[in-house]
Amino acid sequence: MTLKHLIPLLTLAALLPLNATAQSADETAAIKAPALDYIESWYEGNPDRMQRALHPDLAKRIVERGPDGKSELDHMTAEKLVEGVRRGGGKKTPPEKQQKDITILDVYEKIAAVKIVASGWVDYLHIAKYDDRWVIINVLWEMKPKPAAALVPAFRAAKADPATALRSE
Repeated sequence: MTLKHLIPLLTLAALLPLNATAQSADETAAIKAPALDYIESWYEGNPDRMQRALHPDLAKRIVERGPDGKSELDHMTAEKLVEGVRRGGGKKTPPEKQQKDITILDVYEKIAAVKIVASGWVDYLHIAKYDDRWVIINVLWEMKPKPAAALVPAFRAAKADPATALRSE
């Protein structure tokens, strides 16, 4: 290979994105641990485990449609989330329906982005190493659309009483 061919290849290689921090298997497990605590504690109804996963200043947010049709930001604190788990959380979700798919999307130094696909929603977590422990700092989430099969009873009811069948629960 000549120098004139090597220079463009080296330039291209220098421009390719590089992962700045390589993770060991232990560090990957440590990053995944609060995400697992978060989702499993929801299904278990275990407030202590949920609290362990969260930074006390956690911000959990969802964009929802308000009564006026405009977007609104609903905010949940760590305290509110732990209280929801204390009241039972997702304990009524049968084990075979408990989806807990966790994907580490990116890691840089002491921060990570993690995705959880749960039974009824998707969470994007910002996790940080805080006092030598990985904890969830932020959560942005969205509900999954209801499966078409869930709409069948509403359509059947619409035939019987169109005025009330599609009202929200």
